[in-house]
Amino acid sequence: MQDNATEVTAAGIARLAGVGRAAVSNWRRRHADFPRPVGGTETSPSFALTEVEEWLRDQGKLAEVPLRERVWQQLAGHPEGPVAALLHTGCALLLVHDRPTEWLTLAATDKDRDLAQRLSAALEGVLTPRFGHATERAVGTPSPADLLPSVPLLRGAAELAAELGARGTFAFLLGRHLDANPRQYTLTPQGPAELMAALVGPVTTTLDPACGTGALLDAVRAHDSRPGRTLYGQDASAELAALTALRLALDGNGGTDAPAVRTAAADTLRADALSDVRADAVLAHPPFNERGWGHDELAYDPRWEYGLPARTESELAWVQHALARLKDGGSAVLLMPPTVASRRSGRRIRADLLRRGALRAVIALPAGAVPPNNIPLHLWVLRRPGPGAPAAPELLLVDTASLAESGDVREQQVWDEVRRTVLDAWRAHDRDGSLEERPGLARSVPVIDLLDDEVDLAPARRLPPPATGGGAAELTAVREELADTLRLTTKLAPRAVPDATAPARWPLTTVGELARAGALSLRTAATGGSPGGHARVPVLTDHDVLTSSAPSGAHSADDDPVILEVGDVVVPVVGGTAAVRVVDEADAGAALGRGLALLRPEPAALDPWFLAGFLRSTANNRQASSHASTATRLDVRRLQLPRLPRAEQAEYGERFKSLATFENTLRHASRLGEQLVQGLHDGLTAGTLPPNN
Repeated sequence: MQDNATEVTAAGIARLAGVGRAAVSNWRRRHADFPRPVGGTETSPSFALTEVEEWLRDQGKLAEVPLRERVWQQLAGHPEGPVAALLHTGCALLLVHDRPTEWLTLAATDKDRDLAQRLSAALEGVLTPRFGHATERAVGTPSPADLLPSVPLLRGAAELAAELGARGTFAFLLGRHLDANPRQYTLTPQGPAELMAALVGPVTTTLDPACGTGALLDAVRAHDSRPGRTLYGQDASAELAALTALRLALDGNGGTDAPAVRTAAADTLRADALSDVRADAVLAHPPFNERGWGHDELAYDPRWEYGLPARTESELAWVQHALARLKDGGSAVLLMPPTVASRRSGRRIRADLLRRGALRAVIALPAGAVPPNNIPLHLWVLRRPGPGAPAAPELLLVDTASLAESGDVREQQVWDEVRRTVLDAWRAHDRDGSLEERPGLARSVPVIDLLDDEVDLAPARRLPPPATGGGAAELTAVREELADTLRLTTKLAPRAVPDATAPARWPLTTVGELARAGALSLRTAATGGSPGGHARVPVLTDHDVLTSSAPSGAHSADDDPVILEVGDVVVPVVGGTAAVRVVDEADAGAALGRGLALLRPEPAALDPWFLAGFLRSTANNRQASSHASTATRLDVRRLQLPRLPRAEQAEYGERFKSLATFENTLRHASRLGEQLVQGLHDGLTAGTLPPNN
C-alpha cells in the first residue's frame, strides 16, 4: 500500500456500507481480516479506503454508493488533508467549467502521473486569466507532484460535474467540508450574509478584509448581477484566500457579467496587501477578541483616524480599517460582538465615530443567528464621511431579540421577519435621517443623547422593551385564552381516585428483554442512524422532553442522526427525573438529541402510550437508576412493565394519553398566566395601563 493512500474513518465506512457505526465496530471485533488502521488515533482510527472497499466488496457489504458520497470520501481522506484536496478540486473544476474540451482530452490520459503533469500546465493557463497574477499566486498552480495523489479524486469530481455541474460539485464539497468542521472556521450563515449585502445595496467594488471561506462576497455576488463588478478578498490564511477565489469563480455564471475576483493572503491589519483598494462597500466578519493584532507596531498607522484602539479593542481596529478602505460616501457593514458597543476602553473612539457621522446604525441580531449561538451579535453600519459632509444627527438602533422569542432564529419564517424588520428600519432611517420609534424594535436616537460618559450604544439599553403582553387589547386576548384554558383543565382533570385496592401483581418484563424479543428497538443518539441527508434537521433535546417543548436543538453534521417517527417513545437517561415523551406528528422528522434513549415499539406487540406510562413510574425509574458523585443515570434496559394483552394495553394507553393531555394543558395555562402577570406589570410600570383598569 502507498504511504499517501486516501484514508477513511469508521463513520465514512458506515456511509459506504449503508450501516450505522456500531456495525463497523462489530466487524472490527468479529472479522480477523478486517483492514488494520493506518492512521488516526486509538479512539478514532482511520483506514485505507482502497483496502476497506476491497474488504466490503469481498464480504458482499459494499452498498451502491452514490457518486457524490464516493467523491466526498476521497476528498475527506486525502493524504494532504481536505483543504488541499478542495483547492486541487476547485482548480480542476474551473478547467472543466471554462475549457471542458481540454479537460476531456486530458482525462483520456491513462496514467495518473502523465495526467498530473499535463494538468498542472493546463491549470496555469486557466488561473492567471481568471484571477490575474496576484490572485493566481494566492491560489497557486499545483505542481505535478502535488496533483498526483489527487488524480483519482479529480477524475471523480469531473464525473460528478457532469451530473451537478462544476459549480454545483464544488459547492457540495465545500459545504460538506464546512458542515463537518464548523469549529475550524469563522462561519457566517447565509441569512446574515445576505442581510449584510442588502444593507450596503448594489455596488461596483466590494472588499472583505477577513474573507474566510468567502460567504460575504458570495452573498454580494448573488445580490447584484450587474456587469463590471469587482470583488476583493483578503485573509491571513493562504488556503482560505484561495478557497474564496475558487468559490467565487465557480459560483458565478462565467459570462461577461461575472464579477472580477481578486484575493490576497496576508495579515490585513499588519501587512495589508490591498492597501491601494478604495471600495464602494466593505463587508467583514472579523476575528473577535484578538490581543495580538499589532497594537504596538501600528501605533502611528494612518488608518486610526478616530483614535488608536486599545490593545483589547481589536474590533475597533477593524472598524477603522474598513473606513480607511472605503471611497468617500462608501458603506461598510461589520459583524461585531456586543461588548464593543459598551466597553469603557472604546468609548472615545465610539464618540468620535458618532460626532463625525461615520457610525450610522447598530443592529442587535437574535442569539443563534451567527455562531457563537449563545451571544446576540451586532451589525455596525458605517459610512465614510465625504469632505464637508454634515454629520448625521441621529443613530439608528435596532434590537431584534424579541422577534426570535416565538421560535428558533434559524427557522426560515423567523429569520425572514428579522431581515424584513432590519431592512425596513434601515432604509427608512437612511432615506429620512430619522425613524419613528417602533417600541422594543427600533428608534433613531439623537447623537447628542449618546455622548455621555459611557457612550453606550447597546440597543437593548437604549430601547425600552415592549410590554411583555403587548397593549391592553393583547392582554385582554391573553386573559380570555387563559380563561378558556383553565376551563379546559377543569374538564380534563382526572376523575376522583377510587378507594385504594390491593396492588396488582402482574408478571413483569424489562425493556432489555423486549428488545431481545423484537417487541421494540432501542436507539440512542450516540449510535448513529440512517446515513446522510439530515444535516440541518431540528433536534429533540432532553430539555424539550422535560418541558414538553418543540424540538429546539441543532444537529451537528459530525454524526448521523436518529430520526424520530410517530409512536416512538423518548426517555431522558441523565438527571433522575421521571419523564417520557411519545412522538407525535409535530415531532416526527426531528433528530434524537444527546442524553435521550429512543424506544420504537412494534405496533402489534406494544401500545406506545402503555409503554410510556409505565416507564414514567417513579418507582420504576428509581430501581433502574444508578448514582454517580454528580449525576444520576437511567439504565433504560432495566425499566419494567407488565406483560398484558394488547387490548388491555390499549385501555391503559388511553388513560396515560389523557393524563399527558391534562399535563400539557396545565403547562400552557401556566405560561399564559406568567405572560399575563408580566404584561400587567410592564404595562403598569410603563404607564400604558392605568391602575384602575
